[in-house]
Amino acid sequence: QVQLVESGGGLVQAGDSLRLSCAASGRTLSTYGMAWFRQAPGKEREFVAAIPWRGGSIYYGDFVKGRFTISRDNAKNTVSLQMNSLNPEDTAVYYCAAGGPTGWGTSRILVDYWGQGTQVTVSS
Repeated sequence: QVQLVESGGGLVQAGDSLRLSCAASGRTLSTYGMAWFRQAPGKEREFVAAIPWRGGSIYYGDFVKGRFTISRDNAKNTVSLQMNSLNPEDTAVYYCAAGGPTGWGTSRILVDYWGQGTQVTVSS
């Protein structure tokens, strides 16, 4: 089992930055990598970014357009998502996920574990 706990969400204004963190515990080495997804009210869950624990490809959803950066700290078993130039369309619950390699490189990563989510609200 792997447990994922997100933190760092909150209310910000358009143009601001926010950094989300995900602490992973348990059998993290049983997973290929970590990812962030988001879900806005009334919309389907959307892929944001993914990073493998070791090697492999880091990649982002098309809407990111260079605004977000995913990173990891293997020693601390944490994954972060730095979000810059936020806009109201980024308002959503952001979920940390662990899984792969099935689907890696696409928005349809096979996710084995989900965090509980953290709310990000961007006001205009």
